[in-house]
This record gives sequence, C-alpha cells and structure tokens, in this order.
Amino acid sequence: MSEPKPTILKIGGSVITDKSKELDVQMQAINRLAEEIREANVQNLIIVHGGGSFGHHLAQRYAITEGFKKETQRIGFSETHHVMTVLNGLFMDALIWRNVPAVSITPSSCIITKNGRIQCFEDAPLKMLLKMGFLPVLYGDAVLDTKLGFAILSGDQLVSVLATRFNAERIIIGVDVDGLYDVDPKVKKTAKKFTHLTLEELKELQSKLDKSTAWDVTGGMFGKIAELLPAIEQGIPVTIVNAAKPNYIYKALKGKKVKSTLIEKE
Repeated sequence: MSEPKPTILKIGGSVITDKSKELDVQMQAINRLAEEIREANVQNLIIVHGGGSFGHHLAQRYAITEGFKKETQRIGFSETHHVMTVLNGLFMDALIWRNVPAVSITPSSCIITKNGRIQCFEDAPLKMLLKMGFLPVLYGDAVLDTKLGFAILSGDQLVSVLATRFNAERIIIGVDVDGLYDVDPKVKKTAKKFTHLTLEELKELQSKLDKSTAWDVTGGMFGKIAELLPAIEQGIPVTIVNAAKPNYIYKALKGKKVKSTLIEKE
C-alpha cells in the first residue's frame, strides 16, 4: 500500500510578522491562520513557516548567509536560531490551544546543508509523526553547513525538498499578495497577476520577476519560484494564495475557489 500524499502548506514570514520592524509578530494573523487550519482539518498536512522580521534582520546583521568567517558570528547564529524558535513557539501556541495536534520540528537538529543546499535530512521522526496523525511544523532556520560552517535554510527550500521527498499531493504557498505578478504589486499598481502558469511559462517568467525590496535574506518571490521548480517538475501543483486575507488559506486547503496563482507542470 502506498503512503498517503501530504499537503505542504507554507506560511510566509511577511504574513505572520511585520518585515519592516525587527521582531514584530502579527499575533492576530497567527491566531486567524491557526483557526483556518483547524477548521479545514486536512489530513497528512505539513506546515512550514518563514522567519520574516524574526530571522531576516539578524541573519543580515551577522552575515549568516556568507558562512562562518569570524568569532562574532557565533552569537549571531545562536540569536538567529533562537528567535526563530520563539516565533515558532507563538505559532505552535495558536495551533495547540485550538486542539490541533501540531509538533514542532527544529530544522537545525535534523538538517545539515552543503553550500546552503540540503545535504543530510534525518526525516524518520517526521514520517512517524505523519503516520500517527500529527501535524509537523517546520520553519526557516540557521543550520550547520559542511562547507560554510553554517548557513540560512529558507522555508522555501524546505518546502520543495519535503514535497519531492514525500511525493506531496500539492503545495500551498501563503504570501501577502493575491498570487504571482509580473512586478511587485505593492510597488506598481499596474502589476499583472497570473492565474495559471505551466512549468515552461514559469521558467520564461523567472528571469523577469522582480526581486523583493523588503528585507529578505532568502531572495523574495524570485527565490520562492527558483526553489519550487524541482517540485513542479515532479508534477506537484503549487498554489500561491494571499494568507493575509481571512479564509483564503482555509479555502485553498479545502480545494475551494480562491483568488490565487496555480502553477502546474503542463
């Protein structure tokens, strides 16, 4: 009997924090999303959330993405990892208080990268949690790296690897806009939204996409798309939806019609 295919839900850091202010959590958004996740009651769900103003500012300040080069970065790595556990704790509180059997998995304790790419991933506990009906929750993290000493593991890379490794049924990416646009809709009101893209169309578009102007050590929307390509190539559909709007994530999880961008292999 084949393993049931999970749904991978990514909640962007821009939705649960204010990325322009350091360590600024949006608890109202976290509580609303936890409620939507509880109401949707999707089986075999894996959640990954971003760092937003918790991870990115510190990672930038201490140049964590450049690897271990000087002693002062050690405390920076510790701080970056620690604040991500704090944000994750707030997310977990919201889920568990609503009787959602969520279990946090710390990426730095089970993943090692090489030049910033996942090389070693001990996923046996995650598999067992899914099998037992738990909801595993992971997040972008500062992790150890065999070449650089340490690196930043983006939630987007994590989503793509989880999806391909677990042969996911679908990926839902919750961001703070209504889908994928040709330019940043927060900057240009004339931005054109894509409702459906094939892999081929996406690759053509990739070179034209604006990089995020906000603080983001993981590459903004451009980085998200680049990371998702292997999963889309494997035939896993990706829906990009506005998680900042009430009930959009609920509808996406339930497979209901919602403003979004759907990306499929063909």
